[in-house]
Parts: sequence; structure tokens; C-alpha cells
Amino acid sequence: MSPKSPRSQGSPEPQEETPLLRDGNGPRTETPLPVTQIVVLLMLQLCEPITSLSINPYINQLVSELPVVDGDERKVGYYAGFIVSLYFAAEAVTVLQWSRLSDYVGRKPVLLCGVLGIVVSSILFGLSRSFPALVFSRCLHGMLNGNIGVMKSMMAELTDETNMARGVSLMAVTWAVGSTMGPFIGGVLSRPQDRWPNVFSHPFWGEYPYFLPCLTTAVYALLSFTLAAIFLKETVNSGPVMKPNTEGNSDVPRVGEGEILDGPVKDHERPLPLRALLTRPVVVSIANYCMISLLEIIAITLIPLIWSTSVEFGGLGMSPASIGLWMTGYGFTNGIFQFVAFPHIVERFGPRRIFIASTLCFIPVYIMFPFENLALHHPFRGANMVTGLLMILQLSAISLSDMGFITIFMYISSAAPNKRSLGATNGLAQTMVSIQRTVGPAAAASLFAFSLDNNVLGGDFTFVVLPVVVLVGLCIAVQLPRIAWKQ
Repeated sequence: MSPKSPRSQGSPEPQEETPLLRDGNGPRTETPLPVTQIVVLLMLQLCEPITSLSINPYINQLVSELPVVDGDERKVGYYAGFIVSLYFAAEAVTVLQWSRLSDYVGRKPVLLCGVLGIVVSSILFGLSRSFPALVFSRCLHGMLNGNIGVMKSMMAELTDETNMARGVSLMAVTWAVGSTMGPFIGGVLSRPQDRWPNVFSHPFWGEYPYFLPCLTTAVYALLSFTLAAIFLKETVNSGPVMKPNTEGNSDVPRVGEGEILDGPVKDHERPLPLRALLTRPVVVSIANYCMISLLEIIAITLIPLIWSTSVEFGGLGMSPASIGLWMTGYGFTNGIFQFVAFPHIVERFGPRRIFIASTLCFIPVYIMFPFENLALHHPFRGANMVTGLLMILQLSAISLSDMGFITIFMYISSAAPNKRSLGATNGLAQTMVSIQRTVGPAAAASLFAFSLDNNVLGGDFTFVVLPVVVLVGLCIAVQLPRIAWKQ
């Protein structure tokens, strides 16, 4: 038996489709998750959904109070969608640079910079009382916060093939918790002077009625920054990964965390240039990520817009507080479902089937809108109960579709050409998704406003177009392999 390790037997260099995940033939005993590091990372992740989703319950009312719409409720969709899109447009410009930077300087400093960006931009948004000021604060938020791609890379580095499904499901749970906290904060804490006049009696709260939810999210982000600065450990060793082989001996151990040795670094362990990332697994995975993100951001944009629009104009006439409470209930139940059910479901059916089913779930999400309005527009006994049931079914379909984000993250992580390019791969994916999410809110809101203004198909033209978009996404989804990418 040869005394040399398997590494010395001429093992091949990694190729463009070498996986970061195994295909399931390895040991099935689940490796324990590093609890402290995962908890701190998830606290940082929570900053994004609570800050981005907290504006949803009141953004349409805020826009309707601005001089830019001149009191015309039908114009609100154009400007509200534009504000939501600007965040993703600014993120698309910078997220790849932040993610690639994390491959070189480490994940932790980039994450801390991003959280500070959330604090500053949230405060500025709450103090904005003009359309240009709102535009500036949202752009600043997107430019300074490139964290989501870095967080996904860090999660992939903290897990392995035995526990990645569990770790990624925790990211989905965290987003669901943020989906609960964000709308609750935005819906309940907006316009506090109207709700608690004795406590918020100072004229400041009348001048800036939406500052309190922004301040609340900023305080949480600052707390997360402090904990991460103290407890979060770096997962990227910026020094060489292997000692230089100067004596022809291939039995050389890996360098420990943070230890830097002199000498050349093997090419396949270096961060790769952008062009080298464009392999078929990466392209197909990112294309599917973009498609499901587009479908999701359209739904998330239309729900508060249509629910807040008056019944006369195709909506449900709900208040920001009611929208916030409904979204809070959705986020809570979605978090429980993703944590309890997802690892077992993906083990039973496989990631490809789960992703295809998640894509198809958006068809009932979209077609529920006109039926919800129809029940209220032509009132009958029990109309409110029917509308409520349709809303529950709609939110349940969105919860099922969220499993697609977990599975596509597993595909993207396994598609990365090497571990030192994981940040760039996730950054490229997030850049393309940010572009989609830039187009999505503005396009969806504008399409809805156009349908109402021109009475196209009775104002329901939007809900004919969107199922066709879902079918396009299905054609892309079937290109994924049955399991994670392999050589």
C-alpha cells in the first residue's frame, strides 16, 4: 500500500464544473452547524428584509402625500414602483464589486460596511419629505449594501454537503422572520402621532410621520453591526492556500486560518477573473435565479399596491396597518414552514422538482388578485370571508415558491469554479438579480396602472400577461440538473 496520501496520487486539477457540493453519494451523517457563527451571520442577514420590506405597508400612502402625484391615486403605482426599483438598480451597480472584494479582503469587513450603509440610508429615508430625497436615500441604500451575495458565500463556507440544506433553510427562515418583522414595523409604527397622540405629541412626528419605523430598523442594524464586529470570524484566508512545493513532496498540509506563507499560490486556488466564471452551470443557475426573483419581486410589489388601492380601481382598499398585519402573519407561518419542512421535502423530491414547482406556484399568486377585487366590487353575503380566503391561498402559494430560492442557492454554490471564486459567483448572481428586481417593481406597477388608466380587459390585463412570464420561467427551470452540478 502506498504511503502517500490520495492527494499525491496525481489527483486532477479542478475543472470548470467541479462541484462545491457532493452529489449525495458521500457520508450522510449531518455535520453539526457552527452555531455562534451561523447566528451572527443570520442576524446580519435579517437587516436586509426588515429594512427593505418595512416600507411596503406605507410606501404607497407616503407617495400619495407627495406633490409629485398631485392627488391622483392612479399615479401612485408609477412613482412607488420607481422608488422600490431604485434600490435594486443601485445594488446592481455595486454588488459584484463588493462580493469580489470579499474574495480578496475577507467577508467580515465587507459585511460590516454594508450594515453601516443600512443604518445611514434608513435614517435618511425616514427624514425624506420630497421625491428626490426618497430617491437619493434608496440609491444610497442599494450602493452601500452589497451584503446578500457575501452572506451566501459565507454560509456556503460554514457548511458542507451534509448540512447545507439545513443551513440554507435557516437563511430562508431568517428572510421569513424579516418578512414578519419588516411589515409589522412599517405598518404599526408609521404615523405614530395618529395612533398614539399622547406619546408622540412633538411636532417632529407630524412633520416626519414615517421616521419611527426607519429609526427602529436602523437601531437593529447598529446592534447587529456591534455583535458581528465582536463575534463574527473570518472564513476567507487571504494568504496562500497551499505551501509551495519546492522539493517535489506532494504531502504538504494546508495552511491554517489566517497563516500566510511565502511563495506562489496554485492557480486553481486563486480568485478567478470574471470571464472564467461564465461556465454553463453558472449561467444556467443564475438565469433561473433571475427568473424566480423577477416573479417574486413582481408579487411583492403588487400585493401592497393592489391591497391598498381602492376597490373602485381594482384593489381591496386596505390600510397600511392591515397590510402590515397580514404580511406579518405570512412571514411567521412561512418561517416555520421553511425551517420544519424544507430539508425533508428537498431530500424526498430533489432540488430540481422543488424549483420547478416553486416557479409554477406564481400562477395562482397572480390570478388571485382580480378574484379578490371581484368579491368586494360586487358585494354579497360572506364577500369579506371569501376575499380573506383568497388572500390566504395567495400568501400560501408565495410561501411554497420561496423554496425555489433555497434550492437555487444550492445550485449556484455548487456551480462556482472554485472556493476562492465563490464570492464573485454569488456577486455576479446578485448583480443580475438586482437588475431583474430593478425592472420588476417598476414594470409591474406601471403595467397595473396602465391597465387601469386604459381599462384594458377591464383593468385585468396585468393578470393575463404575468402567467405567460411564469411559463417562460418554467422553460428555463427545466435546464437544471436533477441534483447539484457535478464534474
